[in-house]
Amino acid sequence: MARLYRLAIAWCVAVLGGFFAVAGGVLISLGGSPYYVVAGIAMVVSGALLGRRPQLGRWLFLAIWVGTVLWAIWEVGFDGLQLVPRLVAPTVLLLLVLLTGWTARSWRSPAHAAPAAVAVLLALSVGGMLLDGEGAEAQGAARAAAIPPAPTGEADGDWRDYGGTLSGRRYSTLADITPQNVGRLELAWTQRTGDLPVAAETQEHKREYHSEATPIHIGDTLYTCTPHSFVQAIDATTGKTKWSWHEDAPIAGNNYLVCRGVTYFEAPAGTPCPHRIFAPTFNARLVALDADSGRPCPSFAQGGAIDLRANMGTSKPSDQIGTTPPVVVNNRLIIGERIIDNVNRDIPSGVVRAYDPVSGAPVWAWDVGRSPDAIAPLPAGQTYTRGTPNVWGAITADAANGLVYLGTGNASPDYWIGSRRPFDDRFGSSIVALDVATGKLRWTRQLVHRDMWDMDLPIGPSLFDYRAPNGQVIPALIQTTKMGQVFFLNRLTGAPIAAITERPVRTDGATPGVRVSPTQPFSTGMPSFTPPAPTEVATWGATPIDQLFCRIDIRRAQGTGIYQPMGLKPIIGHPAFDGVTDWGGAAVDPVRGVMTVNTMEMPFKLWLMRRDDPRVAGLMKQKQGGENAMQAQLQTQYNTPYVAVVKAWVGIFGAPCVAPPWGHLTAVDLGTRKVLWKKVLGTARDTGLFGSHLGVPIKTGVPNLGGSIITAGGLAFIGATTDQYLRAFDLTTGKVVWKARLPAGAQATPMTYRGRDGRQYVVITAGGHGALGTRYGDYTLAYALPRS
Repeated sequence: MARLYRLAIAWCVAVLGGFFAVAGGVLISLGGSPYYVVAGIAMVVSGALLGRRPQLGRWLFLAIWVGTVLWAIWEVGFDGLQLVPRLVAPTVLLLLVLLTGWTARSWRSPAHAAPAAVAVLLALSVGGMLLDGEGAEAQGAARAAAIPPAPTGEADGDWRDYGGTLSGRRYSTLADITPQNVGRLELAWTQRTGDLPVAAETQEHKREYHSEATPIHIGDTLYTCTPHSFVQAIDATTGKTKWSWHEDAPIAGNNYLVCRGVTYFEAPAGTPCPHRIFAPTFNARLVALDADSGRPCPSFAQGGAIDLRANMGTSKPSDQIGTTPPVVVNNRLIIGERIIDNVNRDIPSGVVRAYDPVSGAPVWAWDVGRSPDAIAPLPAGQTYTRGTPNVWGAITADAANGLVYLGTGNASPDYWIGSRRPFDDRFGSSIVALDVATGKLRWTRQLVHRDMWDMDLPIGPSLFDYRAPNGQVIPALIQTTKMGQVFFLNRLTGAPIAAITERPVRTDGATPGVRVSPTQPFSTGMPSFTPPAPTEVATWGATPIDQLFCRIDIRRAQGTGIYQPMGLKPIIGHPAFDGVTDWGGAAVDPVRGVMTVNTMEMPFKLWLMRRDDPRVAGLMKQKQGGENAMQAQLQTQYNTPYVAVVKAWVGIFGAPCVAPPWGHLTAVDLGTRKVLWKKVLGTARDTGLFGSHLGVPIKTGVPNLGGSIITAGGLAFIGATTDQYLRAFDLTTGKVVWKARLPAGAQATPMTYRGRDGRQYVVITAGGHGALGTRYGDYTLAYALPRS
């Protein structure tokens, strides 16, 4: 038996060595590290010796292992997480090799047992560094500047809008829960919506189910929505469901289901259905419901709903979906939509429309193909300009100054831009400020020129009043972006408060005839969260095998990092379309002058292929529903010469090709514009290889979707992570002072309010997320301090 074991290990070492020698040769031919060839050849020899002269084979493998340790430390130092793919598997293999001599007399003496002891000790030390996992955190010495509180407009006992208020600050003046008592926070109630994903979303992968709702709080009622277009009212103190309404519409044909929230409106006294909830649906309708009963308001629009497919031309079931709630400001109901992209050039318009919130009558339409200013609503039979940049994220507004702020996307498709029109180029990936009453363009600032990477603005800006060092109070906004750039602007003019610099970027490598912008705007006056371009040394993996493949990938890529032109050769897009910061945006504390923002690092491999390429047919057969599936996804881009391929950059065992940490929460002092603290966000507890959830709670940081909120009590609350926790961070130190394990993924922004019992509640939606692969559920969970 011992001989058979030794021969099996010998063959294993030799075969692995052969693999490393051959694949390492490929890497060397691309200009990469010679380590794998050297180690591979030595392993082949070691395997042969294990079969014939086992003691020499063991000593040679020990020498290989020592060389590997020295090489790993030379490459990445003592970074525990970076050492994982370089040392863990080789150390396990070393122990297996040493066991081949366990019964031999020569290995029973202390002298010959020493190599095994040394290997075990080093393995334990590496494990210790790994479990510590704190090396990537940073904490600055900056102190928050004192900024006087805004006189009005903060979320207090209520949370009346998706972002707390129309300003989208995600800040509450409630201060009952503090870093000192948050440890006593307990589950107060759980509500089940009853809306769970079906087989088409969990097994057949025809579409994606994304539970991302942030409830609003009015009086003593929470109002929320679900991916399958349920709208519900919940008693805010007990969690009892008051009413539930469902859009009875066929779901077939949709490939992406999400509802991030609803909107409340109080109509003038004497108006039928005076308390209204406006809810977008996957059926491209905007429904008005009686907030007291849950029944549609028959006097609004057409039987209680606006048909958003009006004047849009051909619109298939998945072409239009209201993913984010509209805003009601100064007697205008304003809504944008997610318009499907990357499927076809010929898609519905990205028009943003304003309606009378009482009657539902259209008031204006911002259609950039017709005018930079809004136009009168089109009569029946006419169509808004097809395929224009759309506004799918949250819209914010400044009621006092009569401005509404839009974060725009791009004309479809995202990745081949040869058919963009002048108005597409002008308004794509921009902040746009419109006059609320008329829709007239007040100002616009583009944040990505000639965007060919899907870097659209995923959320409207957060608005607040900023006290400059000279004492002047400036109406300001903060705009987070997928690129990891944070823009700090005057919200009335669009002028920079923090410097913006146009920097040269690479222009070669695009498909023939495509014009690439020679510069891009970088917010040089604010901290940058744009990750560095991936390098061979910075690649990662579960083992040396998949890390080697990732090394080859990066050497073969046309380019890595931000703003590498899309062409026929793959690029490693980092950041990519999921962004550094997505639709969660930032939370802004206007009193302390502090912003919190969660970021993630999810690089993707992207390239274009000619439509007549024979490989396209095979990719078409593999194509699944949804937008963010982790397998290679073909973006059909019909009516263009090219298809696009978008694939998460992960190794063959499912581990990312970029080294952790993969997620952070950061606090920035808006007075000094410096980082106060930066903390790793999330653990690998619910992440595993081969699509499993058998992870270890190592502090790697994880992909995250959803935003943070800040309370006057000095806390930042956030869910968002794939490890299914709700966490509270001390706003001063960045320390996690409380966390609650959730029954499902919480890819949603939390909210807070005061219940009728006088307690402050913190609420999170936990329903799971198809793109991030978190556990599904149908939970709304509320936490509060114990009753006194």
